[in-house]
Amino acid sequence: MITGNIFLIGFMGTGKSTAARELKKMLHMECMEMDDMIVERQGMPISQIFQKFGEAFFRDLETGLLVELKGKKNMIVSCGGGAVLRPENIGHMKESGKVVLLSATPQTVYGRVKNSTNRPVLNGNMNVEYIQELMEKRREKYEKAADIVIVTDGKTTGQVCDEIIRALEI
Repeated sequence: MITGNIFLIGFMGTGKSTAARELKKMLHMECMEMDDMIVERQGMPISQIFQKFGEAFFRDLETGLLVELKGKKNMIVSCGGGAVLRPENIGHMKESGKVVLLSATPQTVYGRVKNSTNRPVLNGNMNVEYIQELMEKRREKYEKAADIVIVTDGKTTGQVCDEIIRALEI
C-alpha cells in the first residue's frame, strides 16, 4: 500500500490523464486531474483562463492546488504539462509523494493532441517541430523533478501502469 501521493508529470499528450484513470482502478486510490479541478473552480476552460488572466495567473492556481494536496494521502494526481515550470511546485509534490515522469516522442505527442482545441500553449503552433522545441525547453525541469521515468510510446495504458507500479514497488 502506498502511503503518499503519486504525481504524474510530463508534456501534454504523454498519457498522464489516461494513466491516472487506470491507476485509480488498479490501486483503488482517489484520482485528481489538476487541470479539470482548476477549470471547475474557475468556471471556464484553461484557454479562457490564459486569455483573460494570463499564464502566470494559471500557474498560481496550479501552485495553490499543489499546496492543498500536501494535506492529502493516497491520491493519484495528473498534473498539468507545465506544473514543473516552477521549482516550488516540484518541492510541494516531493513533500507528499513520488513524482512519475511520463515521456513520449514529439511525433507521438503530436499524434495524440493534434485534434485538441484546448491546448493553449500550442495555439497556432500545432506541429511536431514546435512540440519538439517546447519539449526540449522543459526536458531538464521534467527530468530534475522525476523520481521515476516511464516512456509511453507504443505501450498500452495497462503496460504503462504496470511499469509505474513496479517502479514504485507497491
